[in-house]
Amino acid sequence: MIEPGGSAGSASGRAAGRYVVTFAEEVDEAGRQNVLRSLAGAAEVASTADLDVRTLNIADLSTADAVIFSRTGVAVVTARATQVAALRSTPQVLQVRPSQVYRILAEPDANLLDYLRGRRDEVADLYVKLGSRLDSAADRATDTGFRDTAQLTWGLQATAPETSHYTGQGVRIAVLDTGFDLAHPDFAGRPVTARSFVSLPDPPGAFQGPQDGHGHGTHCTGTAAGPAAPPTSRRYGVAPNAEIFIGKVLDDEGFGEDTSIIAGIEWALGQQCDIVSMSLGADIRQVDPAYERVGRRALDGGTLIVAAAGNNANRVFGEPGFVGVPANSPSIMAVGAVNAQLHIAPFSARSQPVDGGQVDLAGPGVAVFSSWPMPRRYNTIQGTSMATPHVAGVAALWAEATGRRGRDLWSTLVQEARRLEVPSTDVGAGLTHAPDV
Repeated sequence: MIEPGGSAGSASGRAAGRYVVTFAEEVDEAGRQNVLRSLAGAAEVASTADLDVRTLNIADLSTADAVIFSRTGVAVVTARATQVAALRSTPQVLQVRPSQVYRILAEPDANLLDYLRGRRDEVADLYVKLGSRLDSAADRATDTGFRDTAQLTWGLQATAPETSHYTGQGVRIAVLDTGFDLAHPDFAGRPVTARSFVSLPDPPGAFQGPQDGHGHGTHCTGTAAGPAAPPTSRRYGVAPNAEIFIGKVLDDEGFGEDTSIIAGIEWALGQQCDIVSMSLGADIRQVDPAYERVGRRALDGGTLIVAAAGNNANRVFGEPGFVGVPANSPSIMAVGAVNAQLHIAPFSARSQPVDGGQVDLAGPGVAVFSSWPMPRRYNTIQGTSMATPHVAGVAALWAEATGRRGRDLWSTLVQEARRLEVPSTDVGAGLTHAPDV
């Protein structure tokens, strides 16, 4: 996960010179365009109000000086320091901040891995001191927990979609991630609507296709909406009859910036998706007004956004971490991860004392088996990334069962969660759970 202005390999400089502008609620489309042209010097302003959002193409947006996302009242603009100062000085603008880089949340942060390597000897010494007691405790934990079987992943056993009468029929789930393997044999004959919002630096207007060149997006999609009876594996998908919408907002290296992510959300809203699943984030404590605006406008329109709480905890060494952007927005549901014993995952972020900074629900996030791009076909990985599509899939089941959407669906998920013997600061209301009947 990347801090503003930071870098991670080729992620460095991806958002350089771009700023996210959150307009005041009362500013209309004409006012937004006027502010960007007069104060930010934007000669070419693209707006999703002028485009068919259902077929939104990043090529229509990537060459403009500024892009207005009309459904949410947020814009992204290329600007100089003096222009940024002018934007910040007008009451028509609520906030201006540098565009940020986000990444997948399926593995510990590189800094955490370095930290663990630095304390390798300390960990080894602790293991020797504990000796056989550690081994026997681990064996007992495994015996009392869930396990993958030939029929079901442990996550599906824990959240119980296989015993539910509901399958997500008639419900639309958007997975905003690294794309999807559109030729995956487990989804043969299944309608999948896919769009890419990842632009390439050269030539202007070029973009990566929606095909998943990483694997993370295919894995998350499989968990949320994989088939009820995969031909060569156990069942791993929560809502097998949900309609699948794929928005590629992270590139094949697992990184993406605000323009791509907000464009993907705007597209999902235009497609009337009921649930948006985002297994991505950045390690930033402060609530971002842009994503709070996005989340609130989505809820107002009947769409629930669920996002990964973050993998910045290191609980082995007493560091609980914190919920990052965008999951810490009050109007976006933050999802933590538990293991097969329904204990908090060691990497899963804890609630922080800011409005919206709490974990709302938990899902299975350790050793999660799901689909993966061919030829591998399947993979087992971990992270709050893996917990999030479990919640998205369960949300689809409840949406079908009750007809509820938006805030009502949020309330239902929280009320129907399985309570755990884990602090609510770690798991919120508890483990997401499918409707029984």
